[in-house]
Amino acid sequence: MMSVRPLLSLSRASSARAGFAAIETEIRSETVSTLGSMGRSVELALADLAAANEEERPALLKAAADEVWAYFVQREMCGMTDNSSVIAEMGIPQCVLNRIGMVTH
Repeated sequence: MMSVRPLLSLSRASSARAGFAAIETEIRSETVSTLGSMGRSVELALADLAAANEEERPALLKAAADEVWAYFVQREMCGMTDNSSVIAEMGIPQCVLNRIGMVTH
């Protein structure tokens, strides 16, 4: 009885595709994890800003703006260019958006 084996070149191609798929899945997972972590950092910075007294406000405004800017840049790198829903959901105040130079309508 004769056994049939896939051609070596075909099995390598299939293996390479599987390897690339695994890497792509890992990259997506890391991207989602990073965006989640950055989103939590934004929420904490915004909460600190909301609770700030007049003396603390300038430093916390800068910190919140830095977090929001970094989050928006990361989202844009992932192809998410519309931040309007994030602004509404997170309640990002206009003073923070002004600080990063974002114009909203």
